[in-house]
Amino acid sequence: MSEWLVLAIAMVLGCALVLAFTTIRHRRVAEEEDTSETPDVMEYMTMMVGVVYAIVLGLAIAGVWEARSAAEDSVRREAQSLYEVTQRADVYPEAVRDRIRGEVDAYVAHTVSVDWPRLTSGQNLSDEGAALLAKLRTDVTHQAPATELQAQTYQPLLDHIASADDARHSRSSEQTLPGVVWFGLLTGGVVTIGLIFTLQIRKSGRELLLAGLFTALIVFLLFLVWSLDAPYGRDGVDSAAPFQDLFPAAAQALGAR
Repeated sequence: MSEWLVLAIAMVLGCALVLAFTTIRHRRVAEEEDTSETPDVMEYMTMMVGVVYAIVLGLAIAGVWEARSAAEDSVRREAQSLYEVTQRADVYPEAVRDRIRGEVDAYVAHTVSVDWPRLTSGQNLSDEGAALLAKLRTDVTHQAPATELQAQTYQPLLDHIASADDARHSRSSEQTLPGVVWFGLLTGGVVTIGLIFTLQIRKSGRELLLAGLFTALIVFLLFLVWSLDAPYGRDGVDSAAPFQDLFPAAAQALGAR
């Protein structure tokens, strides 16, 4: 199911529940109940709860956004490091150069077509990807430089492979926010929306519209946190775009799946 469809359904259900509860409450309100005024203390408490929840929600959005940005930077670093390996290998003889580039292409194709779907579905990375990268490192390490130019390129090649390996180990399918934070966000959202009923809203079109829009906003912000809480996305391989941009063979491997 598309994330946008999930968002639309959640917003519609949230607004429908609020409007339905408002209508039911208005029908059951006692005739002697005065709904013309709201106590000042109630308005103050509603405002304070809303402000506190807005701060917590803002911090949650900032946290998951930072984690998403860090993940994107890590992917770019890994892809760029491997691309540099393929380019710097040009100083080696043709047979060695082709073998190194072939091993890089095999690793990238496996990463995009196998590891990335596992990553976005919440599974651990496969051991085959680590084995492919280890094989690349071993081949480059055991390739003794035969010329001065190869000697100057040898250490940078190992550094780029180490950088790619470090970026690979930083990949994780774990969510950024712990469960207790999600409990607080969801509970706070329910409480914040529920407090609008303490203001004794009536059945006027303007009040119902504002209540519905407020509910839709809370649902959208919670959905935004949920969507960004997966640093590499929740479906597809869009976050692997740097690999596909720098290595066309990776895009072909993905299309063959």
